[in-house]
This record gives sequence, structure tokens and C-alpha cells, in this order.
Amino acid sequence: MSKFWSAAIRDLTPYVPGEQPKVTNLIKLNTNENPFPPSPAVEHALHHYDTARLTLYPDPDSTELKEALANYYGVERAQVFVGNGSDEVLAHAFMAFFRQEKPLLMPSITYSFYDVYCNLYQIDYQHIPLEDDFSVALTNYTTENGGIIFANPNAPTGRSLSLDEIEALLQRNTESVVIVDEAYVDFGAQSAVALVDKYPNVLVIQTFSKSRSLAGMRVGFAIGHTELIDGLERVKNSFNSYPLDALAQKTAVAALQDQSYFEQSVAQIITTRQWTTEQLSELGFKVIPSATNFVFAEHRFIEGAELMGYLRTNNILVRHFSRPEIDNFLRITIGTQEQMEALVACLKQHPDLG
Repeated sequence: MSKFWSAAIRDLTPYVPGEQPKVTNLIKLNTNENPFPPSPAVEHALHHYDTARLTLYPDPDSTELKEALANYYGVERAQVFVGNGSDEVLAHAFMAFFRQEKPLLMPSITYSFYDVYCNLYQIDYQHIPLEDDFSVALTNYTTENGGIIFANPNAPTGRSLSLDEIEALLQRNTESVVIVDEAYVDFGAQSAVALVDKYPNVLVIQTFSKSRSLAGMRVGFAIGHTELIDGLERVKNSFNSYPLDALAQKTAVAALQDQSYFEQSVAQIITTRQWTTEQLSELGFKVIPSATNFVFAEHRFIEGAELMGYLRTNNILVRHFSRPEIDNFLRITIGTQEQMEALVACLKQHPDLG
């Protein structure tokens, strides 16, 4: 701890991202990246970009991208906000909506960045326990609050909520903002974008990092009532007027326009997810039903940390969480069919699994 740090950061516990190894001979199944390259339309956009324009600042409003998103989701451009990855969009939303006198409600097991933002922005919060099957029960979110946030599908568990469950919450909770974090929604869940015109307090946040294969470009967005978007814009323009570089804007538009490629890659991941779930189950794993591009699995008698270490020694990376409620689980990204076959083959070589 440095004597030069401000008091506000001394007690922070930062978010720890998944490992990004420097070596290339690994099967990387630890950070939920898409195993397929971006759409060929993205490659075309990059190859044909006029690099002389990089001497200029990018469009601070990301007009072309906002228009493309508005057309895709059937909303007005004024209902769309974009940022440098969904993490930045979330950060701005915490600042804009959740610094309230009443606590923010969130699931007890979910994306760990939520706790980090609360501590960074000094937001009071309350964890709502998951059900025994790791599902989020929105019927338990009845406490007076300064906001509610949950991921749908949830991470790292992979379980999803129905649109009816989300709407029932919005009908009860009308006096605070409800954020639905939909980073993985394209892999099997229902999007709450369909509710934004009906409920002015719901904000839906998504990303291009997962289903659009653009994690390296850092593009996130939010859709909601214009008043919520105005609040986000106020925070953004008090922090960084140019959050998205010109190439990120251009490639995101290109990815959004290639619907056929998007559908094909998502369908392949879903198919491979089902195959992987069946294979792991046969090896004695309990696999939580997933609507994401990963599975959350626990072996019936081998500890999660031991399995993670075993896979690591065989050049396969998966994610392990040390918190007691889930410390026997592994979160395994769905890679290509070949990568998942290699994972299963490696597990079958384990002395207690073969």
C-alpha cells in the first residue's frame, strides 16, 4: 500500500480478470471468448479502412453504430448508449443510477465486478441468495432498494430467467432502475430489450465480446428509456468523450450486419455445449443447465482446484473460483468441437476418471 494512494482506494479489492497467457500452445477455455473468428465482414471493414482517418478523433457519439443497433433491435437511436466494452457501460450505470440512500440488490453469486463497482463508488449493496439449484429467484427481490442488477443468463452459473419473470419484477419494482446484464443472452436466453418501451426503469446491457467475436475491440452498449440513456451520456462525457475508437465502431457495425454468420456461429456453440454437457455428465460431473457459451460443472468426488491444476499441466485452461459456495466447480468455456474433444480426452486420462 502506497502512502500516495487516496483514501478511497486503499480498501479496494480489484476485479481479477481471467488469465491471458503469453504462450500459444494452450487450449484456452477460461475467459468465455468466442472460439470462432469475427464475421468476414469485419475483416473486410478492417482491410478497407482509410488509415489516414486515424489522425482524427473518432465520432464521440458513435452515430453509425448507434443507428445500426437501433435498427437491429427496433428502438430509437436516442435509446442506445455505447461504451468501451460492457464493463465500462456497467461502470457508468453504477455511477448514474445506483448511488442512492437505499441498497443495490444483486444475486449472491454473479459477475464479481458488481461488488467491485459498489466498493469503488461507495454504493451500499445487499446480496440476495441463489436458490439451491443456483437459479436467481426474482420473487425474493422485495426489499426497498436503490436499484437491482442481475445477469441473464447469470455468470458463472449459466442459468437463465424467462422474460415473464423479469417483467413480473418490473411490475413490482417501479421506483428504481433495474439493470439486466445480457452479456451471454444470444446463447439461449430471452432478451429484455422487448420490455424497454413498456418499463422506463429497465436498462439492458450487452456486449460484442461474446457472440460477435469482438472481445479484442471492446464494444458494449445499453438500451433503455431516453432518460436513462441521457444519464449515461452525462457520466460518459464527464469521464471520456471518445470511449470507442474508430476501428471499434466500424467493425461493430460490420459484425452487426452479418446476421447469417452470427446465427451459424452461435448455433455451433450451442450444439457443442450440449455435446460437452453430455460428455461431462458421463464422466461424473454435475453440470448446471447453461444458456451461455460456457458450462459450470462440479465433479462428484474430485475437487475443482485439483482438476483445474491437472488440466493446466496438460495445457488446457479453465476457470476456478475459490469462494466456498462454488469452489468445487469449474467454469469451462465452450470452444470449438475439436477443443472440447481434447478437453474430454484429457479428463478421461485422469487417474480417477479413466
